[in-house]
Amino acid sequence: MEIFGRSRRQLTLIYTLIMGLFLTVLILVVHMTMEWAMFSEQAQEVLDAADNISEMRERYIQNPVAANDETKIYKSSNDRLFFYVFDEERRLIDFARASFKVESFILDTISNWSVEEGEIAVFSRPNELGRTTNIMMTSKRLRVYGTNQMVFVGKDVSAMYSGLQKSTYILIILGLAALIIAAIIGHIMAGRAIIPLKEAYEKQRQFAADASHELRTPLAVVMASADLLLMDQSITNPFLKQVIGDVKSEVQKMTKLVADLLMVARSDNNALKVTIKKFDLGELLQQNIRMMTPLAEKKDITLSGENIQKVEMQADEQKIKQLILILVDNAIKYTPKGGNVTIRIESINEAAVTFSVQDSGIGIAKEDQDKIFERFYRVDKARSREIGGNGLGLSIASEIVRLHEGNISVESELGQGTKFIVELKKIFINQNKS
Repeated sequence: MEIFGRSRRQLTLIYTLIMGLFLTVLILVVHMTMEWAMFSEQAQEVLDAADNISEMRERYIQNPVAANDETKIYKSSNDRLFFYVFDEERRLIDFARASFKVESFILDTISNWSVEEGEIAVFSRPNELGRTTNIMMTSKRLRVYGTNQMVFVGKDVSAMYSGLQKSTYILIILGLAALIIAAIIGHIMAGRAIIPLKEAYEKQRQFAADASHELRTPLAVVMASADLLLMDQSITNPFLKQVIGDVKSEVQKMTKLVADLLMVARSDNNALKVTIKKFDLGELLQQNIRMMTPLAEKKDITLSGENIQKVEMQADEQKIKQLILILVDNAIKYTPKGGNVTIRIESINEAAVTFSVQDSGIGIAKEDQDKIFERFYRVDKARSREIGGNGLGLSIASEIVRLHEGNISVESELGQGTKFIVELKKIFINQNKS
């Protein structure tokens, strides 16, 4: 059934969203952890190199004759490390050059240097090949024997950041694959979880169908007996007549409920069929107005029609009649004394006709409008019991419209009344649509 299919899809969607959120957080945490670990390791290497180079520069300044070029030895051990030494007049006095591909970027960065001494910073810029160059740098100031030199030490970490980016992409791809697998597993598990519910529902539906069918005969007998007793001239006691009248009224309510339940059961079992015949929708609406006017007058409600005209249709006349009856009866029930109910043909074209049933009743809250076509749903349960509602009428109306491949909608505001709008095909061809 569609309700179970919809529930299964909803469960799958919820499970997939939860797994998606979990995988997103996991990938984000892993990415941040790898980035932190990589940054910490490379930053420590750059800081150690800055200390070593600064120490060698200080020794060179103190004893330039004895000092050897240890910086070149250090440089040869890691060709991605580089340093540049500037005096206080910003003249370059010593260096271990970086790759010529990134040196201009490094010198531009040094000329615009605004990072605190001893702090690590990463600078990025796309190169001519469209790839991103990442440079990690720090600075240290030398103050030895009156000299004021600035050492800039750094490392080309482009390969590390590129590897991190590729690792993140792989994690995202694996996460998406895991999410797809999780969605499939969730769909399978949701289907298994729904099986016992579906079996219980099928048993309940079958019971409702059997009970409704079996109750029709005894209810008909009780109704006939009540009619006979009311016509019996020998019963003159007013109290007894009132009791018999109450019995008949309750039996009528039960008969309607049984008929509604039987229709719902047949709908669930795909046993509802439409019998196509040609009829005049305008005449059907006028007939309904005539039939329901006495009921409306009892509540001092004005029942009227607007723009009612001849509209030839090919559809199931009895079910369309039942649809109109449900909507008008529902409007009269929920319209207070002195109100009005209007049936109107809204529009007609070559393919379809649209009519509406509008009342000046209590209205329906926005949060309830999506639920009123569900079975047994009643907006005001206490009020519904007072007026005899069972929560099946609008569900049956919706099913009749669905059988005719039409559309039913509602417009309503609390205290401002309700308007049901029905659009139907003028010619419905599929006679065995279930």
